[in-house]
Amino acid sequence: MADTDDLIGEIEALGSKLAAARDSINRRFIGQERVVELVLAAMLSGGHGLLVGLPGLGKTMLVDTLSTVMGLGSNRIQFTPDLMPADILGSEVLETAADGSRAFRFLEGPVFCQLLMADEINRASPRTQSALLQAMQEREVTIAGAHRPLGRPFHVLATQNPIEQEGTYPLPEAQLDRFLVQIDVEYPDRATERDILLATTGATGTEAHQVFSPEDLIAAQELVRRMPVGETVVEAILDLVRACRPGEPEGSKLAAEALAWGPGPRAAQALMLTVRARALIRGRLAPGIEDVIALARPVLSHRMALSFAARARGETLQGVISGISREVLGAAAEAAA
Repeated sequence: MADTDDLIGEIEALGSKLAAARDSINRRFIGQERVVELVLAAMLSGGHGLLVGLPGLGKTMLVDTLSTVMGLGSNRIQFTPDLMPADILGSEVLETAADGSRAFRFLEGPVFCQLLMADEINRASPRTQSALLQAMQEREVTIAGAHRPLGRPFHVLATQNPIEQEGTYPLPEAQLDRFLVQIDVEYPDRATERDILLATTGATGTEAHQVFSPEDLIAAQELVRRMPVGETVVEAILDLVRACRPGEPEGSKLAAEALAWGPGPRAAQALMLTVRARALIRGRLAPGIEDVIALARPVLSHRMALSFAARARGETLQGVISGISREVLGAAAEAAA
């Protein structure tokens, strides 16, 4: 009983701290509460986020604000077609000492930080994109045969322009799967855009302040993994993920008709972590079915693909996921819609 009381106390204390962090972020990143919630959920779950949105919607400002509020050392990489893996990871250089002796010295690349912003990641070549794979999954890189650990915690927030243009390279499925969530950043409504105008075009701007430290974030990530998850929520996650796999015995008829492939076990793991994080952010002690429904699109949409026939019919992944959610989760999903 004492252990349960301690856990409840820790969850409530962290909830208050997260509320202060959200307030600080929202003062600069105005009117995008859902985006902020999803990014925080990804970080609390120890994962990475892919921000998809048109230019000028504040994605870079969000990452800059997050580094301040969460107390993380950050670097930014502007991805371009001529960017090379060594520009991200670092390289060894041969130096000559005063006595004439020579030795190799490793120069760290920008990946050696705690929060990495990969700006317009789909503009780099596949070779360079793949340089992030090991870093994102294993939190270390191997250069010249040496394993070099990255910062702790380590998170990648990548941005991607949804407009298809010449000179862009779609992210491979293996790298997409490394992102815990895909976060769609949409146009603000009129009232929000008015608030942005007034807040950002004056003589002074709103500054964010630090709420977390790296140690606080690591402790929060450990607490998320200790949060209880009811059997009903576990079964809902399994039902939803397995229903999205075409050709599987438990696959939905809609998945068989519309999807080329579906999500793997990593999607279920991502849902299991992010539903806990969302409940924590919203001041609850345990996740519910509503969290599974709310996170279905961000967690699943980049882990599946429409079939050619479905694209020809004009279907969307968002619509397919919503349809499967209603089919599998029933009345709860209908109410959420």
